[in-house]
Amino acid sequence: MSEIPSQPPILQAKDLKHSFGEGEARSTVLQEISLELKAGETCSIIGPSGCGKSTLLYLLGLLDKPDSGEIKINQRLVSEASEMERTAIRNELLGFVFQFHFLIRELTALENVSLPLRKAGDSKKDATLRAEKLLVDLDLVDKRHRLANKLSGGEQQRVAIARALATSPAIVLADEPTGNLDARNSNKVFDLLVQSAREEGSSIILVTHNPDLAERADRCLPMLDGRFEE
Repeated sequence: MSEIPSQPPILQAKDLKHSFGEGEARSTVLQEISLELKAGETCSIIGPSGCGKSTLLYLLGLLDKPDSGEIKINQRLVSEASEMERTAIRNELLGFVFQFHFLIRELTALENVSLPLRKAGDSKKDATLRAEKLLVDLDLVDKRHRLANKLSGGEQQRVAIARALATSPAIVLADEPTGNLDARNSNKVFDLLVQSAREEGSSIILVTHNPDLAERADRCLPMLDGRFEE
């Protein structure tokens, strides 16, 4: 019996290099970074501040272009795509959780989470049901009608995580998603990310300073001085 071919990676990065500044002030932040991620896989990146973790997420999320190297999503070369194409890919395939939550202050928690679903074409009813489920999972359903600017910092961060998962993106890029959370809520957030990977096939890249959470991922990549350590 012939073997079933393995599924190709959903995300591939090869020999990424990136620098900031000009002339003598130019500083290399990433040095020949390569990474592959399969559908449904969780991958953590851990390392000291300034080692290039967040810069790598910005490149993988098509928010910036590398100086050299290539990025492929679903076997498509996207690192040199036009800004319009990159925006379309982000909207269709990527979910982001930043260190700063970037919620819309004038909207409620429920409205913030359901907004990307409405933009994607879901009905108000379907978007509300999906948003409420995520808020239940994160112990926030009782705060669903509270304005974002009336939530605590930790609550706002959990709303941002629910918003990132709302559309079941193919890839979730999370930059310190538990930085403002206590141990209980950090574990709840991580469990929800893993659940999304297992049930919906989302691939997760998690940047964290928390070694306990990092080790719970399918793969943990230590980073130092712009490179993955062996």
